[in-house]
Amino acid sequence: MRRRFFVDQFDGSEAFLRGDTANHLIRVLRAQPGQIYELSDGERVQLGRVERIGRGSLSFKLVGEVPAVEPLLHTTLLLAIVKFDRFEWAVEKATELGVNEIVPLAAERSEKALVAAAAKRVERWKKIALEAAQQSRRLKPPVIAPPIKAAEAFPLADASIKLLLSEERNAPPLRSVLRERTEESIALAIGPEGGWTENELDIARSCGFQGASLGENILRTETAVVAALAIVNFALDARAMSRNKAGN
Repeated sequence: MRRRFFVDQFDGSEAFLRGDTANHLIRVLRAQPGQIYELSDGERVQLGRVERIGRGSLSFKLVGEVPAVEPLLHTTLLLAIVKFDRFEWAVEKATELGVNEIVPLAAERSEKALVAAAAKRVERWKKIALEAAQQSRRLKPPVIAPPIKAAEAFPLADASIKLLLSEERNAPPLRSVLRERTEESIALAIGPEGGWTENELDIARSCGFQGASLGENILRTETAVVAALAIVNFALDARAMSRNKAGN
């Protein structure tokens, strides 16, 4: 299976790669003239044949289009800032699982030092998401938003389904909340390991978020990301694709 890489744009019958991605192809993958890779500009995927290799740059001749389909389900992940190694792992896995946007949340129980340093990590998170999107052969990487306070992010969430993972005993299981739902956009909020505060829960509810549970066990934030997205994709993306086929 061919490797896929993102380019800024297709320039007629050519495309160009520069910077870290180009250096990876040159130094790690040992790209040679004549080799063919898949290139995506975020809208289309083309086959590109390596034409010229320069210092930190490659040029490609476009030789054919590859069918590419973007999933109908649009997922926004509102993710509380936790220790950066765990947060970055969650960004990588969320990207592989098809999330369209990741909003880092400064929750009230997020560590203050992490929140203070988060803005300087956004470019690194974007790079992690880009590399994960290339590896998983997505059409484009997710958007990584600037960090924002949870109480400010909840009113901005725009989705048909708004869910907040909760440790409250009366929170219904996530799978049951999604049963029979057919919407094509979801905002999923996952809090820090200390959990949401009552103030955050009240604001989320007032903004249309419904609580949902992943079960009796208390999961780490990054574990909850993978578990929840897998359930969401199974429950909603499969139905969206079924409706699309039926409509065709």
